[in-house]
This record gives sequence, C-alpha cells and structure tokens, in this order.
Amino acid sequence: MQMTAYISMLFALIGTLFLGGWTAGAVLAGKPERVSFSERGHQAVTLLVLFVSGIMIWALVTRNYGFYNVFSHVDNGLELAYVITAFWAGSEGSLLFWELCMALCGAIFVLTPGYKSLSERTRAYFWIFFFVINGFFLLMLTCWVNPFMQALPVPPDGKGMNPLLRNPGMIFHPPLLLLGYAMYVIPACAALAGALSGETREWISATRNWSILSWTFLSAGIILGGWWSYMELGWGGYWAWDPVENASLIPWCLGTAFLHTAIVGSRRSALARTNILIMALTYITCVFGTYLVRSGVVESLHAFGEGGVALPLLSFILFLTAVSFVATAVAKPGQQRRLGDLVSREGLLLIVAWVLVALGVIIGLGTLWPVISKLWSAKSVGLDANFYNRVCLPLFAMLVLLFSACPWLGWKEGVRDKRGLLASGAAFLIAAGAFLAMGYRLPLALVGAAGAVSCMVTAVAAMGLLPEVRNRKTLAAYVIHLGLGIMALGVAFSGPYQVSSEKELLTGESYEVGGYTVTLKDVHEKSNPNMAQLIAEMEVKKGDKLVGTVKPERRMYRGYEQAFAEVAVIPGLGDEIFAVLLGADQDGRTTVKVNVNPLVNWIWIGGVLFCVAPFLLLRYRRGRDQE
Repeated sequence: MQMTAYISMLFALIGTLFLGGWTAGAVLAGKPERVSFSERGHQAVTLLVLFVSGIMIWALVTRNYGFYNVFSHVDNGLELAYVITAFWAGSEGSLLFWELCMALCGAIFVLTPGYKSLSERTRAYFWIFFFVINGFFLLMLTCWVNPFMQALPVPPDGKGMNPLLRNPGMIFHPPLLLLGYAMYVIPACAALAGALSGETREWISATRNWSILSWTFLSAGIILGGWWSYMELGWGGYWAWDPVENASLIPWCLGTAFLHTAIVGSRRSALARTNILIMALTYITCVFGTYLVRSGVVESLHAFGEGGVALPLLSFILFLTAVSFVATAVAKPGQQRRLGDLVSREGLLLIVAWVLVALGVIIGLGTLWPVISKLWSAKSVGLDANFYNRVCLPLFAMLVLLFSACPWLGWKEGVRDKRGLLASGAAFLIAAGAFLAMGYRLPLALVGAAGAVSCMVTAVAAMGLLPEVRNRKTLAAYVIHLGLGIMALGVAFSGPYQVSSEKELLTGESYEVGGYTVTLKDVHEKSNPNMAQLIAEMEVKKGDKLVGTVKPERRMYRGYEQAFAEVAVIPGLGDEIFAVLLGADQDGRTTVKVNVNPLVNWIWIGGVLFCVAPFLLLRYRRGRDQE
C-alpha cells in the first residue's frame, strides 16, 4: 500500500507540473481559452490526492503499523476518534492534509460562479500560480516529508499519541487552522492573476467567500488553540506568545487587514495594489508558519523540529515574496478615486488595516528575533511574553476603540450620527469609572476593558439604530465586532487579574486563593490498561457557600515515563476556578495549584460569535450574488 500511495503522489506531482507548463504555454501562445484542459486536469490530480489520503486514513483506522506514520502516533489502545486525528498529528500527515485541502479548494473553485466571472486570461494566470504552489507541496511530500515511509519489521503495537494531543481540541484545532491556511491559496492566486491580467478589482468579488471562509476557519483554529492550551497544558493561560502560536497570528492579522481594505477598495475603486499585496502576503505568511513549525529555527512546544524541509521552504517563501512584489508593481489598476478624509469610516478602516499590518510585522520580527539577533550576537536573544504584552496589547486595545467609533462616521467625511458616537463615548467613560470604583486600576487593562464595553454597546446600538443593518452583510460585521468586544473584555480581566497560588496540603487542610477557600478532601489512585491516575478531590467555598468540587489528575500513560497533568475547572461567567495537581509525596503531602481566572469564559463565548457570524455573510452572498 505504501508503494501504491507513493506512486500516486508522484503521478499527482508530474500531472501538476505538466498542467502548469501547459497553462503557461497557452498564455505565451495567446490562447488562454486552453485553460479548460488545466481545469479538468486538476480534477484528476485532486482524485489522486483523495486516493492517497484515503490510503492514509485506512492505514490509521486498521492500525497498520507497517506505515511509520501510523506507528508513530497510534497504538492498540487509542480511541478511534484520536486514531483519525493522527492523520494531522505529525509533520508528514499535517502536510498531506494541507495538500488535500488545497487540491479540493482548487477543484471546488472551478465550479463556482465567482470563478466563471473571471476572464479566460485571469483564469489562466490563476492556474499558473496555483500549480506552482500545489506542485511545491507535492514535491515536499514526495522528496522530503514522505508520509508513507515503512516501519520494518512491522511492530505489533505503535508508540501511541502524545498524551498532550489526547484532547477534543485535537479533533478541531489543527484541521481548522490548516483549512484556513489552505483556503487562502484561492484569493492569493486570484489576486496575483488579476495583477497580471489587468483585472485588479474583479478578483475580490470573485473570491469574496473564499477570503471570508479562510479568515473564519483560521480565527476558529486560533481560538480553539487557545482553549486547548488553557485546558491541557496546566499553566493557567491561553496565549503564551509561543513562536508557533505567533506564526498563526501573523496571517490572521494580514487577512483581517485585507477584509477591511477590500471594503474600501470595493466601494471606492481604490487600493488595488494594496489589496493584491496584502492578500499575497497573507498566504505567504501561512507558508511561513509551516516553515517555523518544521525548520527548527525557533524553539517551540508546538514545533515538529528539523525535518529536512527548512531550506526548500525558505527558498519557496522568498520566491513567492519576490513574485508577489513584482506582480504588484506591474499591476495596472486604472483610474483610482480619491479616498475619504481620515475622520471618516473609510479613514478609520484604513487605520485599522495598517495597525493590523503593523501588528503582523511586529509579531513576525519578534518571533524571528532569536535568529535576527545572531547577526550581531554570538548568542541568540529571545523576546518573552512581556515584550508582546507591552507592544502588541496596546495596539489591540486601539483597534477595539476604533471599532467603537467607526459606525457613527460618514463614509467620506465627518460624523453622521452624533448621538451614537456620544453613546459609545459615554459607555467608555461609564465603564472606566465603574471599573475604577471596583478597584481595577491597571491602565492598559482599564482602557481595554472600557473599550470592550464601548465596542459591545456600539455593536448593539448600531444593530438597532442604523438602517443598513437590514443588510445581512452589515449585520454580520456588527455581530463579529460584538464577539470581539466580548473577547476583549475577557482578555482584559483574565490576564492581569488572574490570582494563582501553589500549596502543599495534607488531606483535610485548606488554604485561601483569591477570596476562595480550597480544601483537599481526598487523594486516591485509579488505573486502566492505558494509564495510571492520581486524583485529588478538592472542595471550593466562598465564605460559607459551596462553589463546587474539582478533581484534577496526574496521569502516567503506557509507554511514557513523564506524568501529565489533567486540569479541572469550576466554570462560571464571573470567576472560573482552575485546579492543577502538581504531585504527591510519600508523606501524604499533595502539591496543588489553584487559579482564579476572572471572565475567562467570555473569551470562548465571544469567540463563538466571532466565528459564526461570517456564515451569515456567506448566505447573503449566495442569495444576492448567486455565489
């Protein structure tokens, strides 16, 4: 089966390279109508990639340990749900999943009215760029990251999945993130194609749904990754500014910037080159993310380590970047209209976009700083979370404040609704005063929290007062901003006002954490064929009122010498009690850590709104534009 799968991948690679050459030849010959052959050819390539992926899934489900990828991530005791997720658990499988998503995106895009609205010349250029990217991924899979390596002799059992991956987050976070990365190939290739063909604006409407869905899946993947980190790693936080976490945030910043510049570009026939370049760089930074994960240039809990693909990936990133700048430079956008004043909705949208681009650049440079610092230092210098918190969080707070003002401004100039603007400003001041009175005095957290309240008030007021909200597109935008405000409020409180305390306790002893009394009631052991568990049962009270009971664990999995923490929480819309069992000694003393995390669940609630609202927009597009 391994040989069949590998040969199929080779045929897919050869087919993709042939189709790319065919399409380029058609363009050079002045016969872009021949692109129909490329379209049909890609459908055949997609079938091959589907066949190869099916072999991998079958090998996983049947636990065929002759596949090294199966042996590395599956064992006889692993639950079926996690067996399937082993597809994307490793470097090889995740790259194959990315290629599968990308191939399917190309095959589906051909069938959409948006694709058919493009000229034959733009379609031809689109396929040239698409085949170059798809061919490179297939080249990596056949030459450097082969997911079908054999394990000989065939072992009777596998190594099993890393216990940190045995979490529901593994089912959703990686595929959503990879799907977001993969889907960006459609608008990115269309943008570059439009730059060369002269259709510098048409590609935006043709790929609108793809841009929105890419951003939505990427957003959902990032938020789920934060929840997974919070629930699984046991440190009590959800974002550590880890290099691989940052790698997903960079394309998100650029993709979000594009969504805002595209609005201005569509309304004003402007920013054609800006939109092309931002979209191209969004996809390039997606590839940059996989470079960070697989190159070993930075240390990360989430990285796969050096896999032999660092140089090819870096070369490809530089190639794509050069092509993107050249294509943007030669683009002929035609007559550009003058943009509105800075104090206008257009002006604020542009400010939002450039702040997001600045955030992407800062996060990218900060992530690569250990590499950059080697230019003048013998020892690499890394930037910790404090740097990002000091530099990036004020910019995110600024974005929330800008969203609070934007709906009340006219498109071209001035204020169109003074009452709304005053209401948003009043909401900010009242919230800030209330939080100060409650004792929350940290400046950045105070501004962020008050700005979040203002953002929520603005979104709700706009949905009730502004006539254009009857348009689903506008309604979706305000629901997204409402979700953003809810998340921002959660971040403003759960980070700086978290209370954490570690304590050694004997059974029956208590201690105080953030106004709560935690009592260790019992410690006992359990075991099953896959693991041994040490469980601490703790009772949590506030005053004389019982809040609940938590049962954090330490687990020793079969085949692993390291113990893994399994956190326990008492959820709430106010404080959430977060408990971790750190260990127990022979004298009966148990070490526990308890955090009180205020408003942390507002992040996940806001995240749901943030990621569901864009689908309202997609239904709108199908209804009005038949796309």
